Amino acid sequence: MTYLPLTKQHPILRLLNYAKNYRPQVWTAATFTILNTIFDLAPSYLIGVAVDVVVSQESSIIARFGITNTIGQLAILSLLTLLIWTLESLSEFIYNLLWRNLAQTMQHELRLDAYSHLQELELSYFEERSTGTLLSILNDDINQLERFLDSGAASILQFITTVLAVGGSFVIIAPNVAWLAILPTPFIFWGSLAFQKRLAPRYADVRDKAGFINSRLANNLSGIATIKSFTAETYERERVLTESEAYRRSNRQAIALSAALYPAIRLVIVIGFIATLFLGGLAVANNQLTVGTYGFMVFIVQQLLWPFATLSSIMDQYQRAMASTRRVMGLLDTPITIPTGNRSLPSVRGEVHLDNITFAYNGRTNVLQNLSLQIPPGANIGIVGATGSGKSTLVKLLLRFYEVQGGQILVDGIDIRELQLGELRRCIGWVSQDVFLFHGTVADNIAYGSFDASHDEIIHAAKLAQAHEFILQLPQGYDTIVGERGQKLSGGQRQRIAIARAILKDPPILILDEATSAVDNETEAAIQKSLAMITQNRTTIAIAHRLSTIRHSHCIYVMDHGQIVEQGKHEDLLTLDGIYASLWRVQSGIH
Repeated sequence: MTYLPLTKQHPILRLLNYAKNYRPQVWTAATFTILNTIFDLAPSYLIGVAVDVVVSQESSIIARFGITNTIGQLAILSLLTLLIWTLESLSEFIYNLLWRNLAQTMQHELRLDAYSHLQELELSYFEERSTGTLLSILNDDINQLERFLDSGAASILQFITTVLAVGGSFVIIAPNVAWLAILPTPFIFWGSLAFQKRLAPRYADVRDKAGFINSRLANNLSGIATIKSFTAETYERERVLTESEAYRRSNRQAIALSAALYPAIRLVIVIGFIATLFLGGLAVANNQLTVGTYGFMVFIVQQLLWPFATLSSIMDQYQRAMASTRRVMGLLDTPITIPTGNRSLPSVRGEVHLDNITFAYNGRTNVLQNLSLQIPPGANIGIVGATGSGKSTLVKLLLRFYEVQGGQILVDGIDIRELQLGELRRCIGWVSQDVFLFHGTVADNIAYGSFDASHDEIIHAAKLAQAHEFILQLPQGYDTIVGERGQKLSGGQRQRIAIARAILKDPPILILDEATSAVDNETEAAIQKSLAMITQNRTTIAIAHRLSTIRHSHCIYVMDHGQIVEQGKHEDLLTLDGIYASLWRVQSGIH
């Protein structure tokens, strides 16, 4: 599964556009990188001058400035060398500090922005993508960008500065033989560009394969209990082996091409060096060049050509970073299909009106078809029906996890699409049948969403949810760590904590989606007593397979194939002798 950016911008331009707020830091780091490269090249020039001083003495370059004494000239060179080395060390310290801090800041901001954007996307986006692939983008790809900014960007600038500075010096100092050193560069550039075009798709494939193996590992670790119970360890190991082998094979193909670049460049460099050594020597013999200039050329030609030898590793790092940039920016450029509204709800009465709504999941038939439902403020209603009849979908539409495709949903007479998403969801308490607890303490999980709740309020909510007694029996009570997804607790315990969490939120609208499905009959009876008190003065929508959970509701709605086919109180529906009555007879054992 690929994550290509929706923009047509080149990845590096897209990255620079994202980093526009950091341009001063980028320019400052780039300036010191260039200065450092120039200072690093300067000793080579000084060596040429030193040779000129020793050979020519009173007619050397320095002598032209009035210092004819050889000792004085060498002293000047020594002081210049000390100054240049000091400036080189200082500039290296500064540019390293700037690039590394910038890399850390960009990594932090990019991960935060990518995660924040991810949270704004609709649930269908997550249903079509694996957790491991998304984690690969948020971690591996952003870390790859951090590594590039940490060292790769400076390497590129140093390479360009070296080529321009040394090449320019050759043209100025020895124009007649400058072409000897510059001759290999067009071939190296052409070869590098050709390699780059072939490397780009290979590294894009590497990043995709990394996402697949991460997805497999994340999925298996989440389902480790199922793997063990079905003794599927060997089977899963083989599946991980297959994904890992695909990742290794993809990397090997990229590495094979990348590794071939260095020897090819090295061969061209040697040809340029030999040509400079031989033909430059002939120029000295024919008095066309000075000995100092020749010594400088032989020494500096290596600094002109050898940076090309590092071009393969620079291009390798660059292509890896661009492949990661495409994936990260592809995530950031994913449009938000469920935008927030701009209206607020200062006070909520709890009236809910589903007006002729129609909805279908991607590529499927309609789950709900022209369904209408009016729930008065403070009403306690129940919704029942066979699996797949659309009960839980109603809840997800009310919370705007998905968007209705026809009709509208209103809260207190306002279309929920006009409301701020935070306002809408704050006024709804949802207890899902698939309870999710975060790794942390029991108290942390009850207070989730009500982060400023006091310890007494947490205990009060737990008591109402019939959770207080079992919590006190845990090793550290309310400070007991529940484990990832609450795996240290039973299903019934997790469900009661989820109910306590919703109670503490104290929402005007309470949704109980199979809220007592994982508890025993005794606990259910206790929770029912609490719910009778909890649901007072608030709109309650209870979805249940266990009809005993909703038998005392003000009104019960029976769903079938996305439509409401029966409605009324428990006694009325039994009298009707329809779907509800049939379900009741099965569950109560009446034949």
